[in-house]
Amino acid sequence: MATLQSSFCNPTNKIQSSQQFFTTLNSTKTRNLIFSNKKCFPKQSTVIKCSTIPSLYPEIQETDEEQFLDDTRPVNEIWRELHGCNNWEGLLDPINSHLRNEIIRYGEMAQACYDSFDFDPHSKYCGTCKYQGVHFFERLGMADRGYTLTRHLYATSNINLPNFFQKSRLSSIWSQHANWMGYVAVATDEEEIRRLGRRDIVVAWRGTVTYLEWIHDLKDILHPAHFRNDPSIKIESGFFDLYTTKEKTCKYCAFSAREQVLAEIRRIIHRYPGENLSITITGHSLGAALALLSAYDIAEVELNVVDDGEATTKIPITVFSFSGPRVGNLKFKERCDELGIKVLRVINVHDKVPTVPGIITNEKFQYQKYIEDSISFPWSYAHVGVELPLDHTQSPFLKNINDMRCAHNLEAHLHLVDGYHGKDRRFFLATKRDIALVNKSCDFLKSDYGVPPYWWQDEHKGMVRTSDGRWMLPERPRVEALPADTAHHFDQVIKYSRAKLHLL
Repeated sequence: MATLQSSFCNPTNKIQSSQQFFTTLNSTKTRNLIFSNKKCFPKQSTVIKCSTIPSLYPEIQETDEEQFLDDTRPVNEIWRELHGCNNWEGLLDPINSHLRNEIIRYGEMAQACYDSFDFDPHSKYCGTCKYQGVHFFERLGMADRGYTLTRHLYATSNINLPNFFQKSRLSSIWSQHANWMGYVAVATDEEEIRRLGRRDIVVAWRGTVTYLEWIHDLKDILHPAHFRNDPSIKIESGFFDLYTTKEKTCKYCAFSAREQVLAEIRRIIHRYPGENLSITITGHSLGAALALLSAYDIAEVELNVVDDGEATTKIPITVFSFSGPRVGNLKFKERCDELGIKVLRVINVHDKVPTVPGIITNEKFQYQKYIEDSISFPWSYAHVGVELPLDHTQSPFLKNINDMRCAHNLEAHLHLVDGYHGKDRRFFLATKRDIALVNKSCDFLKSDYGVPPYWWQDEHKGMVRTSDGRWMLPERPRVEALPADTAHHFDQVIKYSRAKLHLL
């Protein structure tokens, strides 16, 4: 680690790419990620010895581990509790060690959406995912997680979202309408499936790196959800638009984000008949709003209800939400509860995004139900699920600053989860998750740790040197469009919903 420290301090050293940085860092014996018994990256020839960790990270003391009690029960025996079957009662204060690991694991799947997204307006691929599905987790150093990406998700919008939709400044670009929004993945590694106790289906939605600007692009007007025959269930109109809009002339968003995710969930469920399944949806910021909206949609059309002719099985749906805004009105919240959707909302108490929309009329307002029922107040919102409130001022690693971008940052939230042990309990890192990750896209760590801000980037910004010594930006493989069977699977979703619910 002394070598790492000197590399930050010595300006003559070459800056490592994000992939090199993690490859080097994880070749050590430190427990940077949640599965300490697994190697998270391929072995490389470059090795850094970490004998000086206590001097670089003085707040990390070995005696902390003695105070931390691991839950010795296997995950496959308690996974339903970890996913909220009892609304996380008794698991949050003090926090259960398995639950902490699950929160971080799904948070890293949401973070993968940021780490793989092309934000560069000078790239003709701006707005796409940088990695093809078959190599997605491998390129992000997550190949050991045991999941396979099965589909990229795209979206378009009728409303103006300049701070969310990224567009290239070049004339020749991959799409005039679409942006990559996230992915669907499924657990395929048999060892991981046994550890989890089921085959897990994950939907991860991309959020927003920039702080609150996207909130100002939305109208905060409630819109009937139209997913069932009850117009009193309403969601924020901007979220509804982003989730349901499609553009027939674009091969990436000829189907809406809604149609894409429902079709893929249906396809995966029918690919693994008779298996024990779970549906877990995650996202940060705007992605957290889409996570809750898609969870509600899946449950409302009963896509998670499987009838094999002999018995009916209900696949549990859980949302791990990070710094998410309110999505719908009180009726929406009540309907999510009725459908059995379990939501754990991880927030930083100093972040403003979870307080909007519905600043005036929300779940904390005594007469909210009366106002909604009597006058159909158009700005009444309510959070769904259980809240896990964290406080970044409790971390000794972070600056004491009033920067809302830092307070909203996803990696900062995962750092706080690692150090959180319960209300009024001392902050210390249970899994020793690498604190350098906090500064990937912000400037939140104290300068004592020698970690540069905003360090996450492709090596040479993706430029490569050719055999004749010239530098160029190589062509990427063709951006993956929607699978040919999307229409078939979505038609089956609609057919089933109509037969069971007579709604769509």
